[in-house]
Amino acid sequence: MLDLLILLAGFVLLIYGANTLVDSASSLAHRLKVPNIVIGLTIVAFGTSSPELAVNMMAAVNHNAGLVLGNVVGSNILNILLILGISALIAPLAVKSNTTWIEVPLAFLAALLVLTAAADAFLDRAPENVITRSEGIVMIFFFIIFLVYTFQLIRRGSADEPLEVKEYSTPKSIIFIVLGLALLVLGGRFIVQGATAIAAAMGISERIIGLTVISIGTSLPELATSIIAARKKNTDMAIGNIVGSNIFNVFFILGASAIVFPVPVVGPSFFDLAVHILASALLFLFIFTGRGHRLERWEGGLFLGLYVVYIGYLVMG
Repeated sequence: MLDLLILLAGFVLLIYGANTLVDSASSLAHRLKVPNIVIGLTIVAFGTSSPELAVNMMAAVNHNAGLVLGNVVGSNILNILLILGISALIAPLAVKSNTTWIEVPLAFLAALLVLTAAADAFLDRAPENVITRSEGIVMIFFFIIFLVYTFQLIRRGSADEPLEVKEYSTPKSIIFIVLGLALLVLGGRFIVQGATAIAAAMGISERIIGLTVISIGTSLPELATSIIAARKKNTDMAIGNIVGSNIFNVFFILGASAIVFPVPVVGPSFFDLAVHILASALLFLFIFTGRGHRLERWEGGLFLGLYVVYIGYLVMG
């Protein structure tokens, strides 16, 4: 019971810290005249992915490899199949050309990169599958390229959809950013401590805990942000948030985690990596087919159905 309370307290601190970080950073960026699409793809995506970052850094430091990979892959699968599925059911999601031609394919590339980095035994006849520090560095390089691209969006200052942000003064925004980061670190520590203890007590693998409980808990900010954006018909923000978060999760969070501690990949994890690729490929396919680069309601329903099947498989397995 104590471990469960620690886990729940960690989620509360994570969510509150992420919300504080997103609101204050978005306010500061808005004052600096940053385009809305860039806020969605960087600040909001980073803020909503910050729970995954906090949990993964703590897990990497403690050498909990199952939590590291399970949280990233589970969060990305949930982002596409569950969150975009629900958002598309609320309102069909139309995306702009930048997101269509660059961010969505880049998210698909990220899913392929994780599988390639993990498949050492198959590709190199290595004795074990490990995402190494050097592969983590390569992921960070991809992340830097993505940042350069977003900075180009800032420089061009392209017109985009209106975005509602809380108005804070610059000093207040900075104070709240620091507070949000502190809450994220503390929440991440509580979650790793509680999750590992619960997994040990119940005989459940860290992989399953990472793919289900932790990925769902750490993805709550993405869920709230995208659903609110979809209800307000701010569809570019809804899909930009998810695509940006998935890119952040792989290139930055998994890359940084592998640099801290190389991530061993066990056999069952390859099924999760395959689902990750399938979800990214379906998003890519749906955006480039049909009319007007849109994710339709029936496609959102298909995403939801696939997620239910995937979670059912994990539970039954």
